Amino acid sequence: MTLAVVTSRALAGMDAPEVVVEAHLANGLPAFTLVGLAEAEVKEARDRVRAALLQSGYEFPQRRITVNLAPADLPKESGRFDLPIALGLLAASGQLPTDKLKDYEFAGELALTGALRPIRGALAMMVSAARSGRAFILPRASAEEAALAEGAEVYAADTLLAVCAHLTGRALLPRIVPRETIAHPDYADLADVKGQQHARRALEIAAAGGHSMLMSGPPGAGKSMLASRLPGILPPMTQAEALESAAVLSLTGRFSGENWRVRPYRAPHHTASGVALVGGGNPPRPGEISQATHGVLFLDELPEFDRKALEVLREPMEAGRITISRAARQADFPARFQLIAAMNPCPCGYLGHPGGRCHCSPDQVARYRSRISGPLLDRIDLHIEVAALPEAEMTAAGDGESSALVQARVAAARALQIARQGKPNAQLGGKEIDRHCLPDDAGMTLLKQAIARLNLSARAYHRILRVARSIADLAGDEKIGVSQIAEAVQYRRGIAS
Repeated sequence: MTLAVVTSRALAGMDAPEVVVEAHLANGLPAFTLVGLAEAEVKEARDRVRAALLQSGYEFPQRRITVNLAPADLPKESGRFDLPIALGLLAASGQLPTDKLKDYEFAGELALTGALRPIRGALAMMVSAARSGRAFILPRASAEEAALAEGAEVYAADTLLAVCAHLTGRALLPRIVPRETIAHPDYADLADVKGQQHARRALEIAAAGGHSMLMSGPPGAGKSMLASRLPGILPPMTQAEALESAAVLSLTGRFSGENWRVRPYRAPHHTASGVALVGGGNPPRPGEISQATHGVLFLDELPEFDRKALEVLREPMEAGRITISRAARQADFPARFQLIAAMNPCPCGYLGHPGGRCHCSPDQVARYRSRISGPLLDRIDLHIEVAALPEAEMTAAGDGESSALVQARVAAARALQIARQGKPNAQLGGKEIDRHCLPDDAGMTLLKQAIARLNLSARAYHRILRVARSIADLAGDEKIGVSQIAEAVQYRRGIAS
């Protein structure tokens, strides 16, 4: 047989479209032609495959070789096609039976010795392969990751020889079974934070409803410390959340078994560009907001970020997804992150400090705060001031609640939300807000007064109701009363002023 067909997968955002690898041998002068819109690293497979076949004891066909990666209009990148190309050549030259190839999909980069090296995106590829009904043969490190997909049938191989032995029936490859999940991820404990009861309360509300939060305060007040404790009080990840988060990290090559069911915490430096935040490149890769999916994106020193970089966050914060469009391709990534931001109140950082250390002029303060646009601020649910700790609280032993106690309340509140509307309060739409978040008469009267006095937008009105709903859920109240509205309104005063 001079033609063999092997199935593999490419990556296009979170999707993994099927790629058919066709290997054909023809008479003529020896040549190796690879077609099908292959990137440079795919074309380099010719040399890797030749060396791997020879080192594994097989004969490299001295004929006119044509390898087609179909569909022809789908860009192919990375070394994931080395293994299917090598198997296609062996099958086309009669050195490997072809009857078992149709039952499997293959991906893996070949070393010159014939060993298999891990590839990125294995989990995303396996999610798509599971729908096809075929099993997947992958390098061992990638197979353990791919086995996390529901309904996955994954086999791990260390070398090209091991794959060939499996296909011929001489020595079967082991099927990978997912590891036991980590019951208690090692998060930083909220008990380490001294004082800051107002900020701790706001952090609990943000965790309960999935709300975004902006903290303003002097250096050393504990803003970064509070933000790093948020993942530890969020509800445990569901299977669907863990799978989506792991699939995104798999695309970047940063996923490991230790990260399974661990809430992501991303804290990019303020010099990060818009592309670094939302993703980009060729081929498009997920950015920080996608890598923080179902976790926390912490932006410290918010006014120091480039304004254009911050503005790209506006649409993903509302939609929960980001679409990266390029001239030749388009990629869609999840972006269901929880934004926590921190900033100083002025350029020197000490505006309002009891020691009178600030010497910034009102004009300097106004210019500093204007670096953050109004539309972006309007999309942040909670705005709080984190004051410097008094000497007594700073030197006293910490007596705050632990993350475990706070997480129990947060998980109970989140369970109420899922049972009531199937999603966290922060994701409620307009009709759902009217159905689940309307306050009583006294609460509505107070809310109308706040809208008039603080000149709140329609978006701010909806966000106040969402936050009030989360406050009521934490208290176990079915109805939203005046006290919940009053507390929710105070978290908008900093933005309105």
